[in-house]
Amino acid sequence: MVKYSEALDLPAVVRKERTSFVKTHLELIMAILSGVLILIAWLLMDHGNSSVSAGVYLSAYVIGGYFKAVEGIKASIRTKDLNVELLMIIAAIGAAWIGYWTEGAILIFIFALSGALETYTMNKSRNEISSLLDLQPEEAWKIVDDREIKVQVASLTPGDVIAVKPGERIPADGQLIKGQTSVDEAAFTGESMPVTKDVAAEVYAGTVNLTGAVQVRVTKKNTETMFQKIIELVQSAQSEKSPSQLFIERFEGRYVKTVLAVTLVMMFLPHYVLGWSWEETFYRAMVLLVVASPCALVASIMPASLSAISNGAKKGILFKGGVHLENLNSIKAIAFDKTGTLTEGKPKVTNWFIRQDHIKAEVLQITAAIEKQSNHPLAQAIVLFTEETAPAADIQMDTVEDVTGFGLQATVGQDRYRIGKPDWFDHSKMNEEISAQAAALSSEGKTIVLIEKNNDVIGLIALKDQVRQQTIEAVKYLKSVGIHTVMLTGDSYGTAASIQKETGVDNFKAECLPGVKVEEIKHLKTQYGQVAMIGDGINDAPALATASVGVAMGAGSDIALETADVVLVKNDLQKIAEAIRLSKRMNKIVKQNIIFSIAVILVLIVSNFFQALDLPLGVLGHEGSTILVILNGLRLLRG
Repeated sequence: MVKYSEALDLPAVVRKERTSFVKTHLELIMAILSGVLILIAWLLMDHGNSSVSAGVYLSAYVIGGYFKAVEGIKASIRTKDLNVELLMIIAAIGAAWIGYWTEGAILIFIFALSGALETYTMNKSRNEISSLLDLQPEEAWKIVDDREIKVQVASLTPGDVIAVKPGERIPADGQLIKGQTSVDEAAFTGESMPVTKDVAAEVYAGTVNLTGAVQVRVTKKNTETMFQKIIELVQSAQSEKSPSQLFIERFEGRYVKTVLAVTLVMMFLPHYVLGWSWEETFYRAMVLLVVASPCALVASIMPASLSAISNGAKKGILFKGGVHLENLNSIKAIAFDKTGTLTEGKPKVTNWFIRQDHIKAEVLQITAAIEKQSNHPLAQAIVLFTEETAPAADIQMDTVEDVTGFGLQATVGQDRYRIGKPDWFDHSKMNEEISAQAAALSSEGKTIVLIEKNNDVIGLIALKDQVRQQTIEAVKYLKSVGIHTVMLTGDSYGTAASIQKETGVDNFKAECLPGVKVEEIKHLKTQYGQVAMIGDGINDAPALATASVGVAMGAGSDIALETADVVLVKNDLQKIAEAIRLSKRMNKIVKQNIIFSIAVILVLIVSNFFQALDLPLGVLGHEGSTILVILNGLRLLRG
């Protein structure tokens, strides 16, 4: 049976996860074995078996320090630089050289144990890919000649029809063509409430069909599903390091060289200047090697960053790298596209008027019949509205013509109808009441469609792209944390002004072509520094690329998703507020970790200089601080 990971061409991901799992547990076992050997060697030493105990100590050194020694040597060869692993090995060997076998062995044991725990906790924050892979079914029920045949998911292609029973996970992205159900999309969107799906609704691979038996027409290849995009985004995000992490890694090599140089001086200077014995001088130099190591400082950022990325993925916020998560913290202005971002992107009928000398139901029925002949979004919205408002009727039309740029005209019996934009009609002959209503509704940013019968305008329908329910709350939060909000739209000034009033954004720019949006983003960057852009369309891609952080709505165009740095899986603007909160939490925790780790290093160095710190306590203080900063970073996995 072909596993879904293989179908996605992700065997390397799975192998990496399995290898990491085995390595983590092997590290932990060898660390514990090293501790047991230290205890045995100490007991043998206590009973006078010094030669045997030395051999046991040596075994504890080798078993406990193997992984870290190999890791340090490989990293040094790869980067051509020194690292903390080598620092620890040198310190342990130095302790043994001056006869402190027990202290050196304890150093190796605790260092190996903390390393195993560090690897374990880091893997815990990297489990998103493994958990996502578990969500995807390996088989599906394909409908062939009215029969359900079990096939492998990897074999499905666009156009195939599959059956999904209640309680099953949906195996592919597609469109519902039969039945009605509720779907649990929490794994992708973070939304705990099930979503009702009717015919023509989109469904996604990996989500759970809760209530109804349905049929789905596959719309995307197995490797192009939303599920696949999420896996790729999480994987790339986990491999891309933030600027802070890159700085710490560059700093590590220089810091280790400095510590080694100071240790070399420490091996001689106190003996001649302070009168310390050679044994004490060398011992204090070895303690310095341990306590001055930047292990905690190095671990201050990566666990926190990976935890935040994993947290975001669970909530439907996909970061393409730690750099973008970190940059969100310093955003001072956000520009929004209007259609599909601030608004639903689908026009809805808000007002309608039919003159009293005409039968309203009849006019609406004819309007629906004519508009059914068009695929224009306005026509589809009118059809939906009229079918809900007036009872269906069988309307026979003799002719229907689509007049490009204006609307539709048709002949129904002896009557000639025209339905379209106001520019198509003679306003001098229009009923005053209709003219007044059209002007008033237009001033509210609504699109007007006029209905004419035999050269006489008899009614109108007003439509508007509805503001998303979450938009107002999201904008309110952004403004509360001092972020300037701007709407960039290609719509008219009147429509933009209406949406601004409804959403509460600080400013807007209307009639924006893609190039204008780019210039506006550049202007905002000059004025505010770090600027984010949120959009969903092809025309938004240049602006998304220009912004400090580009954010794409999950249902947006492929080019927008590719260009953006952050993707909101569910078209919910409140998720950008959540992303910014997550970024601020991460940066706060990183600052806590850095300050704490530096403080611990300084305290331990000073204590060692005043001969108030022994090697075992130095090891406990150093490795304990490393574990604490890792656990502090892992707090971002919660809530």
